[in-house]
Amino acid sequence: MLQVAENRNLTHWQERVDMAATFRWTARLDMHEAVANHFSLAVNDGGTQFLMNPNQRHFSRIKASDLLFLDANDPSTMEGPDAPDPTAWGLHGSLHRLCPHARCVMHVHSIHATVLACLADSNLPPIDQNTATFYGRYVIDEDFGGLAFEEEGARCATLLSNPKVKTMIMGNHGVLVIGDTVADTFNRLYYFERAAETYIRALQTGRPLRVLSHEIAEKTAQELEDYPSQADQHLSELKAILDNENSDYAS
Repeated sequence: MLQVAENRNLTHWQERVDMAATFRWTARLDMHEAVANHFSLAVNDGGTQFLMNPNQRHFSRIKASDLLFLDANDPSTMEGPDAPDPTAWGLHGSLHRLCPHARCVMHVHSIHATVLACLADSNLPPIDQNTATFYGRYVIDEDFGGLAFEEEGARCATLLSNPKVKTMIMGNHGVLVIGDTVADTFNRLYYFERAAETYIRALQTGRPLRVLSHEIAEKTAQELEDYPSQADQHLSELKAILDNENSDYAS
């Protein structure tokens, strides 16, 4: 096994550390699903070279040095001994090839987001601050076509052509979020699951919903987008907790 000092000679070390922390915390929140979900981060200007978790590795065990370095334009990627999961390559490879603004991509089958994705109407009404975060900033994929191999991944990429839309509610599947950085994207993923939980629990009461007006929902969403450094601080605090626990995520 590489020692930490040698690991730090790997390219994009700080990005690897940030990614590893989000894998560990996603597992802690039980937002992952076995070894089936994937995160990726573009590391070149064009967005086509990216880091991604190795094939079928549990999120709770992923370390910075484990992340694969992949090129979305390399057709031989799936031929090597360390090839990524085929559906991860199909979905994330397509997004990094076709949506250069999608710097970081996180896809999970978290419980509440997936429940929302299974409803005939998967819209998320603005009923509180968290749900308002996503007002006018998500798209619903209504055409689930099976496992996300390359054809399905390319189809999903077409739904994220608008840079304002950073969340895709994947009908019959789960959720996918994109962002500019690891911190930005993980923060969005975290709050989407919280928002979906609030909505699902509100529906379970069977009582009428108190839905915000368009004006207030949009105002709230914009204010949260402009809120200073929350995402960076969120990730910083998670890494501090892991460090205090002597976690090996940054190795």
